[in-house]
Amino acid sequence: MEPLAITWFVIIAVLWIGFILLEGFDLGVGMRMLFASRDERERRVMLNTIGPVWDGNEVWLITAGAGTFAAFPEWYASLFSTLYLPLTVTLLGLIMRAVSIEWRGKVHTARWRAVWTAGIGLGSLVAAFCIGAMLALTSLGLPIDGNGDRVGGPFVWLGAPAILGGLAVVGFSLAHSATFLALKADGPVRERSARFAATWAPLWLVPAAAWALWVQLEHGGNALSWTLVGLAVVAAAFGWLQARRRKGGLAFTGYAAFGLFGVAAIFAGLFPRVLPSTLDPAFDLTLSNASSSPYTLGVMTVITAISLPVILGYQAWSYWVFRKRVTPGMIPDAHIVLPAILRDKDATAPRS
Repeated sequence: MEPLAITWFVIIAVLWIGFILLEGFDLGVGMRMLFASRDERERRVMLNTIGPVWDGNEVWLITAGAGTFAAFPEWYASLFSTLYLPLTVTLLGLIMRAVSIEWRGKVHTARWRAVWTAGIGLGSLVAAFCIGAMLALTSLGLPIDGNGDRVGGPFVWLGAPAILGGLAVVGFSLAHSATFLALKADGPVRERSARFAATWAPLWLVPAAAWALWVQLEHGGNALSWTLVGLAVVAAAFGWLQARRRKGGLAFTGYAAFGLFGVAAIFAGLFPRVLPSTLDPAFDLTLSNASSSPYTLGVMTVITAISLPVILGYQAWSYWVFRKRVTPGMIPDAHIVLPAILRDKDATAPRS
């Protein structure tokens, strides 16, 4: 097996881990704005915890998709053509969330804010569910033939694996975001999130654990993947115990480690397949029959070795700059902000 193909399989797994860990709490905070806030100030505290980083975190999703396209074009073509419906819904959810975050503060009325708060929450929910469904399907299989083409109608992908994967990412996002808010926010938002992390959060991790176990049982598993499953369980238990002791940093670390080891276990259990076929194992896409040429992978490796440290550096810097807690006292009263073009007209208007 080509070593560069293995290297790029690991890189893509790392990119998905980065996306689940970073975008996971973003999506979770968005969903929690629907039910875990009591007033407008609390919702603005929650929104401000992710305000400086949410769009940067989406870079991991774009990079994972682009890396799959370049390193494993057969995988990309079969997956995205078979799942074009959930992919389209995912993009609509992400667009709805982005527009809602940007427009929410443009008009100062209760109805306006309620509409865009719902847009943030529902957009986050839809995106998290569909991304989880697509990841579960690439790990548990799709009905593809020997050419990598879909066999069946446009909804043939909709089944138990898709629903379990969707619930897994939604559940992990809710649990992960609770420890994030307990660490990053202050006041009632912090207290409520810490209680959620110490009580209900472990239940929301059950679908993700079931997904990881299903992958091991479906593909036979190996020593590495089963070890990672065990580490994920230990990490979840550690995070829960630390949450009950009100150790916010350690609780966040534990739940984040659950996500890291869980996704790693899924990719390790999938190896060396990249997209199994539910019709016949002979139709499976693997690292051998789905990867680009060694020359292409070599060029990509050189480019990644140069650009990846830059990406990691600016993301680490942005998190360091905005590392302090967001407190209710930092949130100013809502006020109307005139667009720049109107401010310019006001400044040039003749004074009476």
